[in-house]
Amino acid sequence: MEQFTPVQLNLEQPRTVWVALLPVHVPKLEGTRWLAIQLNASSFEQATEVDYFLTNASDNQVSAAWVAQTYSARNWVEVFYREAKGWLGLSEYQVRDALSMKRHWVLVFIAYTFILWHQLTGGFRRRWATKPLQTFAEALEAFRTAVEFRLVRWLNEHVDVFASHRAKFGYIWA
Repeated sequence: MEQFTPVQLNLEQPRTVWVALLPVHVPKLEGTRWLAIQLNASSFEQATEVDYFLTNASDNQVSAAWVAQTYSARNWVEVFYREAKGWLGLSEYQVRDALSMKRHWVLVFIAYTFILWHQLTGGFRRRWATKPLQTFAEALEAFRTAVEFRLVRWLNEHVDVFASHRAKFGYIWA
């Protein structure tokens, strides 16, 4: 295995990562690519996080520091996709055309922005939580609690409307 190079990342909380670079040939891609293996420790045995990156950047641009800094900047993009896919259903769509898919994506982006904005400004915490909402999942749960509360309250106040709606489908709400 190639030697790992330590790289200091100057993030909100500075951290050191170790990066090894390997030139690789991927048959379906033209030319040689650089495979970077990034660890949060100096060896595989000690590492608890292992990331693999593939880049087509030029040979004179690629270095351990460049890879670590470039991909650490992408972290927020990756966080968005993980949260949007896992919590908001970005990858769960059943559409027949591109316009419908774009509409689905826009709705997910808007929902993500709405939840994140409330998390960052403390909007949900003021009314729907007794603890700080540190993660997107916690903010989403506070939002769901708010929606459930309002739905249940509305149903209690408008049982007749709900019952007549269900009656249209041949069901009795008793």
